Amino acid sequence: MPADLLKLLPGVEAALKAAAETEILPRFLKVARQHKADGSTFSEADIAAQAFLSRALGQLLHLPMLGEEMSDSAQREAWQAGDKGLWVMDPIDGTTNFLVGLPQFAVSVALLRGGKPVLGVSYLPMAGEMFSAVAGQGAWLNGEPLPLRPSGNQLSKAVACVDFKRLPAELAAHLVQSSPIYSQRNFGSSVLEWCYLAAGRVDAVLHGGQRLWDHAAGSLLVREAGGCAATFREDDFDQANPWRRQVIAALNPELFCLWRDWLRQHGAR
Repeated sequence: MPADLLKLLPGVEAALKAAAETEILPRFLKVARQHKADGSTFSEADIAAQAFLSRALGQLLHLPMLGEEMSDSAQREAWQAGDKGLWVMDPIDGTTNFLVGLPQFAVSVALLRGGKPVLGVSYLPMAGEMFSAVAGQGAWLNGEPLPLRPSGNQLSKAVACVDFKRLPAELAAHLVQSSPIYSQRNFGSSVLEWCYLAAGRVDAVLHGGQRLWDHAAGSLLVREAGGCAATFREDDFDQANPWRRQVIAALNPELFCLWRDWLRQHGAR
């Protein structure tokens, strides 16, 4: 299986780059914000990129497709049909950034088997950065093995991506009043933050609720780069609810244990 996935990888990378060049970047700052029933944001670019990726990935490997811009019922149907193989895609993660002209957005695709990611690719169009991973084979940025920078093992020196708006109030208060880390960042794109963690640009991540397309490729990237991921309650990240999954992650395994334990002691539950 790993050899087949490695052969598949260049085609997936090419599909993401082509989607960005033909459907996303030409619409940068040229499309209007729209809202789904749940209040989340999307645009014409999201829809066009998802359609492009569906066609391109289907030509590489004909499997059920699950995309962010599909209806809930269509997503559930794809999940049920995709135990032996499922494409999961986020056509633009960081749509608000994209719409207002911030460069922090990404295109992301994962191949799942048995509900677990075995191949993941995330592309950052404005930076020209292609992050890729294959289960058991490693992770790369534009072909260079990840991480680019080793992460330390001290919480007091760690830089973490933290999404405060989805955290329990008690935990958020502790992080504001007595944070164990050196500094926190938030880029408005879960996919981008997984990529930055895998590269060693940040040391840790905390998020109160990511969707399947937010974490599928990124969690594989981080673990193939040598990092660890868990949820607030589960140490086995892959066994948690795929539809809304909290994230505790770090690149250095020793730092991960310190980060996870501190968070659980201070309201991550």
